[in-house]
Amino acid sequence: MVVALLPIDIQDIYMAFRGLHDADPLDPSVLLLQDRHRSHFVDTEQLQDVLRPRQQMRAFLSMWRMDPRIRPYVIRAGFYGIYRLGHIIIDWPLITCLVERWQPETHTFHVPLGEMTIRLQDVAIILGLRIDGPAVTGTCMIDVAELCDELLGVTPPADALRGLTISIRWLCQQLSTLGPDADEVALERSARGFILALMGSFLFPNKKGVHVHLCFLPLLRDFIQTSTYSWGGAVLAHTYRELCRASLDRKYGISGCITLIQLWSWKRLHVGRPNFGRSVPFAAPPLPHALHDDDVDGVVAGGMDDGLPVQHGVQPEPDAEVEPDPALPLGCRWRVPLTRVLNPSGVLLLPRSARRTDVGPVLWELYVGEVVDGLPAICLAAQDIWRTMSPLICFEIVEWHRPERVLRQFGMHQDIPPACSYEHQLHRVDARG
Repeated sequence: MVVALLPIDIQDIYMAFRGLHDADPLDPSVLLLQDRHRSHFVDTEQLQDVLRPRQQMRAFLSMWRMDPRIRPYVIRAGFYGIYRLGHIIIDWPLITCLVERWQPETHTFHVPLGEMTIRLQDVAIILGLRIDGPAVTGTCMIDVAELCDELLGVTPPADALRGLTISIRWLCQQLSTLGPDADEVALERSARGFILALMGSFLFPNKKGVHVHLCFLPLLRDFIQTSTYSWGGAVLAHTYRELCRASLDRKYGISGCITLIQLWSWKRLHVGRPNFGRSVPFAAPPLPHALHDDDVDGVVAGGMDDGLPVQHGVQPEPDAEVEPDPALPLGCRWRVPLTRVLNPSGVLLLPRSARRTDVGPVLWELYVGEVVDGLPAICLAAQDIWRTMSPLICFEIVEWHRPERVLRQFGMHQDIPPACSYEHQLHRVDARG
């Protein structure tokens, strides 16, 4: 018997061996930053720490109980759904694992089943923010004293400022209390301060989460005009940038809209997802009297009535007329007691070698049927741009929206995605203080 000897390519053998023992990509032509990536440091046992939080939503809500009189202005500006979403306890090991799978070159999470990402559609449906309209941008050449005096009615002292950012605590101290005879101007100024602090605590937190940039304040001059801006696009741009920062060069913290990342993961991935304390309806919990209640996290599982949490917030006077809540975005449906019977967050703290590397079942096509029933119109608006390949803008931040790499999330067939380039110059633009 004659045995034909095939030529052996030593490089092929090496690459196959490396694929079994090295999590780095075999082909470095797409992921150019792998030697700086967090996953590289984790795989080489140079980094094991969980990322540290940089979000102060709970602290903000404890300092500022929304006065019912500014509620119409917050609704008019389009941020009431964010307020009602409130504080949800962050699973930092889960966020850390997601950052380890985030690739700045593609703006996607790389999981065993392919690529996934947070899209404009996710922002609109989970947070209820507009994704079309004028970009959130403008000049940062502002006179701080003049601007704050005009739009907030107060002039911040030097110790409340850090560059062009202002202390959220100072905003709460100055604008959260309104007199019984407050006129419309005072109500508008308080509402602007509330929305500005909400941005700094939840949507656009800075490195420490205790200051907010004043560049957003001019966009709050007219609440109707405010509601027309693409706040969803700006939040996604800011979140992409923070994911990119946290995934490179051994960073120990992450800011950005962390709640968006976590809620997206809970809806898409099985791993790390908690269960509702009891069976709850798809509709958001009707809380007509809980205008000040944002401490649902403190409700223990089992303290429920018909699947809805028991309320402990400040109650209005018996004869007071309370305007019904507008429809709330999908994210508000997680504002119920949660348990982790099947998916305890602690499992993600195990050493990487001791836990499963797969992410479990993946829900690709999500927002259909009863899931979208009852959502506000803004959540389903601008569907023609859900799959647009375009830059996302938030002042100096410009990041690319790349839905062509995650077509399965739209219920479509995914071919090999086109090549994309890492925008080094765009990522170097950094106006952080």
